[in-house]
Amino acid sequence: MKITIRIIIALTILILGSCKKDDNKIAFTFLQLNDVYEIAPIQGGEFGGLARVETVHKDLLKENSNTMLLMAGDFLNPSLIGTLKLDGQRIRGKQMIDVMNAMNFDLVTFGNHEFDLSQKDLQKRLNESNFPWVSANVKLINEQETTPFYKIINNSKEYIPETYIKEFTDEDGTKIKIGFVSVCIPSNPKAYVKYENMFNKVRESYTNLKDSVDVVFGLTHVKIVNDKRISKLLPEIPLIMGGHEHTNMRIETENGIITKADANAKTVYIHRVEYDKITKKVNIKSELKEINASIKEDEKVAKVVSKWQTILEKEIKEVLKNPNEIIYKTKIPLDGRDTPIRSKQTNLGKIITTSMSYAFNDKVDCALVNGGSIRIDDQLMGDITPVDIFRVLPFGGAIVKVEIKGRLLKRVLDYGELASGTGAYLHRYNVNRVEGNWFINNKKLDLTKTYTVAFSDYLLKGFDIPFLSNENKEVFSVYHPKEDEVAYDIRKAVVDYLKTK
Repeated sequence: MKITIRIIIALTILILGSCKKDDNKIAFTFLQLNDVYEIAPIQGGEFGGLARVETVHKDLLKENSNTMLLMAGDFLNPSLIGTLKLDGQRIRGKQMIDVMNAMNFDLVTFGNHEFDLSQKDLQKRLNESNFPWVSANVKLINEQETTPFYKIINNSKEYIPETYIKEFTDEDGTKIKIGFVSVCIPSNPKAYVKYENMFNKVRESYTNLKDSVDVVFGLTHVKIVNDKRISKLLPEIPLIMGGHEHTNMRIETENGIITKADANAKTVYIHRVEYDKITKKVNIKSELKEINASIKEDEKVAKVVSKWQTILEKEIKEVLKNPNEIIYKTKIPLDGRDTPIRSKQTNLGKIITTSMSYAFNDKVDCALVNGGSIRIDDQLMGDITPVDIFRVLPFGGAIVKVEIKGRLLKRVLDYGELASGTGAYLHRYNVNRVEGNWFINNKKLDLTKTYTVAFSDYLLKGFDIPFLSNENKEVFSVYHPKEDEVAYDIRKAVVDYLKTK
């Protein structure tokens, strides 16, 4: 009996001794992505790939189960796969939701490109997602009523909250509640979207949230200048994980940091956070991790990616036999980012318009394409494949050769210049502007002369430039290429041209 009691006492002491005392300190991890449009590796397979990201995610979960996978906006559009059809309907970001569901994202916010989708398509993607969304300043305008966006789950609406709370507990029993505030840049006006003032809403969100949690973090999709202003407004926020810019950055603020990873998961940010509940101090160690071919793909996510890539390659092979062939190498980034591509001549725009002239054996006076046709919103580096060109110009379309009067050509060029900042901005080949005057092939544009111009067929439909169509009397003739000609698909023209370089 005495032996039994001694054993019980000894075991009790052993158990009590092995129990860790709550030290009021807790560690947790954020894995941050932003501006991801491609589910598979890019640049010849060298960088990116969400199956690789998932491997990093699972490794972090093994290191610390208190890990959150976060997306700081822009993932449903633009993408090449999204422009394709499945079962008669455009995919429109369905592939991204499918992959992100498999990765078990913990929290995402809206980016401006989410609103490229129609209200109907965006609602489908929201309903399909099994992860939470958060945003304070984007609201749904529906039947003259403004409400938060929502998911439909089991035939009922689940509204997207303005803030989000997550609770963690560690091995010694320390508990913490962390909160997130989130806003989106109002750069994509749509009839169904209301953008409330981002600064007012983020301040209001913080005020409503701060007393319910131990610490608040930011998950935003705004310009870096806006993130800096938010940090100044709310110096209590130790970390703002942002998106919108496509190159990685780490900006130190007065009391914290702002971070953004590279677009398309070329890099991710890993934030290891330690919080002391007594002192309220936050210690953050941030690591920018490159996602490259050295990282093994997660099998589960890779299968989902492969399913969608098979659909993509089938479509591309209808135009090109070898979609993954390396056709060009560049050490200089080819700039297809939205802001520059819609406001100034970039090297990528020059390649496209030069290719348009090449498609007609350079027997045109000039070539023009609207910036809105270039949908990659990224920079191309290293090995370039036909798949990359399809990402740049996902809608394809023919190049048409047009006989046009000089007076109308001047109107078109003037319109494109004034449209800077929109999709109607024109990229040009063999066209220069000097002191307000247009020059074609280094000769001042003659209003009475007839010019031969290579246009993207989209431009000649009058969508971007209302007076430019084959119905205009100063459009004298339009040549539509045959299916076996290079000019039949602008993407094929670019591929063939780059092969000569």
